Amino acid sequence: MSLYAIGDLHLSTKGNKPMDVFGREWSNHTERLKAAFSRLGEDDVTVLCGDTSWGSDFEESLEDFRWINSLPGKKIILKGNHDYWWNTVAKMKRFLEENNFSTIDILHNNCFFYEEYALCGTRGWFYEEEQTDHNEKVLRREVGRLEASLKAAEGRPILAFLHYPPLYSGYRCPEIIKKLEEYEVERCFYGHLHGPSHKRAIAGRMGTVAYSLVSADYLKFVPKKILD
Repeated sequence: MSLYAIGDLHLSTKGNKPMDVFGREWSNHTERLKAAFSRLGEDDVTVLCGDTSWGSDFEESLEDFRWINSLPGKKIILKGNHDYWWNTVAKMKRFLEENNFSTIDILHNNCFFYEEYALCGTRGWFYEEEQTDHNEKVLRREVGRLEASLKAAEGRPILAFLHYPPLYSGYRCPEIIKKLEEYEVERCFYGHLHGPSHKRAIAGRMGTVAYSLVSADYLKFVPKKILD
């Protein structure tokens, strides 16, 4: 059994949102992802760090979830900024149950346990966004959701998963970083950065937390192994 992470699958299995328009590095990315996942086992766990499906609702994302469910192992999904299908936990769980997507679960105001570790996380937030009252409200909400997840760890060592990077070259989100350090998070994995933005990613230990970028194109569409 092993633990993996990857973000930004940007699935559109119906073909209405081809990703190769963003560069040839995205060519056949769904097939490349499937080939990479085929090397995982049924007991493995993969955290998907947001921007999973382009579907705007459950109906539009149905085939993407069917594709994810067919991949080996358990998949734990958190929210990204393009996950327009995202809904209340109750509605998402009902959607998964009604379609027998038994290998998928949702990370939202909760955590999951993997061996001795707690897997915690939320979407996060970007200070790059225009700082309106609404954005400040969203930031506070995301910090609260992160803390709810971290509290659910119940004292276990923590691995954190975010969609937005809490820091990169020239940028820090102090509220998010403060919570990661306060709860003694060992490692934090994040996505969202693509193409030229990869150069701005922070990899390695900053303060008390070790950070890793796991967006799909950065990983060449191969999930990153975190733990055996």
